[in-house]
Amino acid sequence: MRVLVIGGGTGGLALAHGLRRAGIEVSVYERDALRTDGLHGYRVGIDPDGSRALYALLPTELYDTFVATKARDPKYFNMLTEDLKELLSLELPESTDPVESEKSISRMTLRQVLLTGLDGIVEFGKEFTRFEQHGDHVTAYFADGTSATGDLLVAADGSGSRVRRQYLPQAKTEETGIVAIAGKLPITAESAKLVPPKVFEGITLVNAPRGFGCILHVMEFQWDHDGNVKDGIGGNTEELIRRWPGLQFDNTRDYINWGLSAAKDKLPANIMELRGAELIKTALDVTPGWHPNLRRLFELTDPGTCFPVNIWTSVPIDPWESSNVTLLGDAIHTMTPGRGVGANTALRDAVNLCRNLIDVRDGKQELIPAVHAYEARMIEYGFDAVLKSRAQMTSADPVHQPGIGRLALAGLRTAMRAVNHLPPAKRRMRDRMMTFRGADRDELTLDITPAPQP
Repeated sequence: MRVLVIGGGTGGLALAHGLRRAGIEVSVYERDALRTDGLHGYRVGIDPDGSRALYALLPTELYDTFVATKARDPKYFNMLTEDLKELLSLELPESTDPVESEKSISRMTLRQVLLTGLDGIVEFGKEFTRFEQHGDHVTAYFADGTSATGDLLVAADGSGSRVRRQYLPQAKTEETGIVAIAGKLPITAESAKLVPPKVFEGITLVNAPRGFGCILHVMEFQWDHDGNVKDGIGGNTEELIRRWPGLQFDNTRDYINWGLSAAKDKLPANIMELRGAELIKTALDVTPGWHPNLRRLFELTDPGTCFPVNIWTSVPIDPWESSNVTLLGDAIHTMTPGRGVGANTALRDAVNLCRNLIDVRDGKQELIPAVHAYEARMIEYGFDAVLKSRAQMTSADPVHQPGIGRLALAGLRTAMRAVNHLPPAKRRMRDRMMTFRGADRDELTLDITPAPQP
């Protein structure tokens, strides 16, 4: 059995690791020309589900490297007003478990970790154009005139998936009506002082009038600006980082990441055409009454890191007839960042598909029934996550509406302040937030053993 994976994102690369360990031939075709291409330097939250999936799929030492290269753990979850007044601050429990814990990860760092050990498996500069199915085989064609044939083609090519457009033309995505501007700036003596201590040590949401919101992440790593291990790390962590070949390709350094979002009608009509300094100016133009420190963060942002995001979401579809083409992650269930589970759901896909393909390897299932079993489960939890994520990030939310939006914001702020002054209510809210899990433990485990010898 040979598996062709289109797209070298989080889910596709994790799947490749699991298949390689299982002795199943796999090739990954990535559109980027180099492993350092693309904007991969922003934060992604890997929750315990995602960690369990990576623990199941990756070689042990590579998983340990993944843990060693995470940013320091946030201590607080904060909600603030636009003038930096506290609405709510939850102290997050410290966890030393390398698997059962929440992790703040740089997307570029995660990419470099997942590319480690896949030399000869990942081919760069391969822009997928179309596929053809013929009997038990499927052939992928690329823009450079080359092609590849295998037994199964897996679409892991993101929300704009060309595989999905050809294979499932009925599977649509649609706009949520929300647009975000993202950017980051290095942590310096000046920028570090612009945010309160709890913000510097936490994850923070700013709730502002007219439906504007801003998320702030402060990301500190265990290597310095030059890529050298910081003093005082020591132990196995220091050794893993020093020996990690991906570090030489990683542009991640300590930074503050922000994302300003609003309904599209609150932003310039040409927002998606703006770049760099134009976006920073836009962020300043739409936040005239915000605290000077927040506006200074915008001013200090590296223009080269600034880009607009039109937030789309998948429209759930009915099950389709399974074949030797399948999909995972954003290629089939694009979701808003409202719940922060997109990457974790893609990793859940990778574990479930890998498990079923191991059954095919061992003769326990035929390929198409194995794909069907994977898709039936993936459709169930994937589109459930899509709908729940959309509910938390849509321009239909009352906070974005004229008139009623002011009342909705006032109600939210009153509720958050009340919880903030009631320790039992704060503990209950924190516990609910920390105990949410999308999958059960058994679903995210794998027994990857060498293929049986004939």
